[in-house]
This record gives sequence, C-alpha cells and structure tokens, in this order.
Amino acid sequence: MPTWETLLSLKRQGDKNKRIRKEQDDTRLGFEVDYDRVIFSSEFRSLQDKTQVIPLSKTDFVHTRLTHSLEVSVVGRSLGRLVGKKVLEKHPQLKGTHGHHFNDFGAIVAAAALAHDIGNPPFGHSGERAIGDYFKFGNGKRFKDQLPEVVYQDLSKFEGNANGFKLLTNDNYGSPGGLRLSYATLGAFTKYPKASLPHKPTKQVADKKFGFFNQQQEKFQDVAEELGLEKNADGEEVRYKRHPLAFLVEAADDICYTIIDFEDGINLGLIQEDYALEYLSKIVSKTINTEKYSKLSTTKNRISYLRSLAIGALIEDAVSLFMENEEAILKGDYHQALLDKSAYKVQIEDIIKISIKNIYQSQEVLDKEIAGYKILTKILDDFTTAVEHQHAGNASNFDKLILKNFLKDFDFSESKLEDWLIDVCSFVASLTDSNALRTYRKLTGSDL
Repeated sequence: MPTWETLLSLKRQGDKNKRIRKEQDDTRLGFEVDYDRVIFSSEFRSLQDKTQVIPLSKTDFVHTRLTHSLEVSVVGRSLGRLVGKKVLEKHPQLKGTHGHHFNDFGAIVAAAALAHDIGNPPFGHSGERAIGDYFKFGNGKRFKDQLPEVVYQDLSKFEGNANGFKLLTNDNYGSPGGLRLSYATLGAFTKYPKASLPHKPTKQVADKKFGFFNQQQEKFQDVAEELGLEKNADGEEVRYKRHPLAFLVEAADDICYTIIDFEDGINLGLIQEDYALEYLSKIVSKTINTEKYSKLSTTKNRISYLRSLAIGALIEDAVSLFMENEEAILKGDYHQALLDKSAYKVQIEDIIKISIKNIYQSQEVLDKEIAGYKILTKILDDFTTAVEHQHAGNASNFDKLILKNFLKDFDFSESKLEDWLIDVCSFVASLTDSNALRTYRKLTGSDL
C-alpha cells in the first residue's frame, strides 16, 4: 500500500538526486513550479481556441477549454487544500517529519487539474472519436496488420488523457522529459492508470478509459514505481491503482462541467432559467440568501450566484467523501468517482440529463461535430499518406508540400511506423479548432 510520503514525491524525470520537501524553497515550491510550467506551455495556450461545449462557437458566453481548465484548477486547489489540512491532522508526521503543508496538496491538484484537458483534440470528444474511427473504419485500417495490437488499440481508441500524458512527458526539441512535472502531479493527472490493452471494462472508475499510450508505458511505470502505486492485477497487464489525488482532479472536473456547462446552456438560451432554480435549489438550500437572490435583476447574475453556491456545496461534499474513505482510497479499494456517492447525486444526474438533451445534443453542436469529423479525417488521411510515401521513397509533390508546410518540425525518417503514427495523431490533436479548419481549407484548396 502506498503512503502519503511516497505519493507526494517531488521527483522529476531525469533527476539524479532526491528532492527533499524540507529543503524546498517555500516561496517557489516544486509543486507550484508544475503549475507555472503548464500555464506557460504552448499546449495549454492552444486550449483558448478549443471550445468546451459548442465547437467553433464565437458566442461570448461559452467557455473554452482554457477557461474550463482554469476553473477546474481553482476548484481543484480548494479541494486539495481542504483535504490536505485534514490529511495532515490525521497523519501529523507528514508535517512534522517531512515538512509538508496543506498547500502542497492544493498545488498538486491545481497543476494536474490545469493540465487535465491538455491532450484533447479539437472539436471536443467528437475529435477523439474522429481520430479513432479513422483507424477503425477509415483509410487508417491499412496500418492494422503492420502494427502491434496494443498500438492499433491506442490509435483506434484514441484517448485525450493518454495524449495529455504524452505531451507532458515527451522529449521535444531538445527538452528531455517534456515539461518535467513532479511525479506527484503526473500521478494525480493520470485518472486512468492503465494501458489500452487488455481491454477489460469493469465498473471501476479507473478502468473507464486508458491513461497512456504504449509509447509512454515505460515512463508511466517509472512514475508509478516512484509513487508506490500498486499493480491492479497479476501477470503482464499494465494496470495500476490510482493516485489518491486523482479522485480530487476528477471531482473538480465533474463539478465544473456539471454546473458550468449548465450555466452556459442557460445563458445561451438552450435551457430555461426556471430549471436552474428547480435543479440547483436543493444543492444550495443551506447557503442561499433569498433576499439577495431576489434583488438580482438579470438572468446572468442570478445564475452566476447559484453556480457559485452550488460549486461551494459540492466541494464541501467531495472533501467529506474523500476523508470518510481515505483509507480505502489509499489502499486502492475505492472504485467510484467521488460525485457518484454525493449527497446531491440525484440533482447532479438531473442536471446532466437536461444538459445532454439541450446542449450536447443541440443542433448547433451536432452540426459542428459533423464538420469537425470531416475536417480531422481529411487532415489525418493527407498527413499519414505523406509520411507513409516518404518512408516508401515514393512521395509525390503534394506529399512533399504537406511535409514541408505542416510537418516541418518533425523528422520521421528514422521513426518506426508505430511511433510516427502516434506522433502525427498527437500533432493533429494539438491543433486548435480554428487551425484545424484553416488546415482543412488549405488541403482542399477552398482557402484560395
């Protein structure tokens, strides 16, 4: 069973010496450096042009992936600090012997939460499906017999979480170790600490998806070993128990997308305001100031007030659930998302149902997802064909133009098929919504 001492490791990829918490400069703690490195990265900046709810929307109300990630980080920091305070009270040696502070927990969760969407493709989850379907049903099927089974599974079930781990840890442009985040933050980031194969769906929340590509498997195993994460099964299966703080990253994301997507839907007119009071009233009943609420004159201000109270109530509830189950979480015997056990589960489910119906399945979203599907399929087809032809020595002039104009930062000449395919997919996933659209127009000649 891992201990908090190992789970709070400050080690970074490539470290030669051990990093000791008591020797850290509290004015710039290592976990806080993680946050800085994520926020200054180009991968994070690209999230400003990846919309959270409605792809390619120019509506002022709508959250982008960047604003969503910032909000999840703020909620995650609060969750981490509140849990950290209680954990230190329960395990005083963490503070006395090792010098940990409750802010350490907040900084780790905040940094991991800030990065939680960093690997997501343009056009939301439909972007993930578009990449996967290209290899499962489209022209990408031509590679299936040439690839190890696990690599084909990585591609045909392309996963933004795994791509995020790749972006955070991959050697790029003379920068070994990627962003070189602390292993504690990488552990908290990885909500699904398993490889894509064997595909054995269970009711355990950590088995819902996979968290790293085969290309990064050894790097994750190094992280898991340092943190003391236990394997979840015998044999050759690469499947680990979760880092406890991953539950808080997940809770922060669940809280934000449940409440804030709902708020977006109301502000966009996709959901009636009356629903907000109906569904949020039971969550905020203990904290709402009805006199103050009645004086708010606009829908936007009323919904903002209810959203703030609801998030506060869900944070308090998630912290209580974490501490009630802390021992089981440490042992890896807790297998549900915290909000699945929430006192407000019924209200959360009602909100998600109406959001699915009125927002996620609205005509505008469906129209833009269809367009995104077409865009990513075309880009993938032209890019993979160009690299494939280059390796075969029969690249056409069009292939060479693609390599020179779009893939000039890559040298695929010595890359194995399994590596360059993942690298191309990761690059396509890094495109913003607008950049993907511009690339598509250039490839089809419609930008002339």
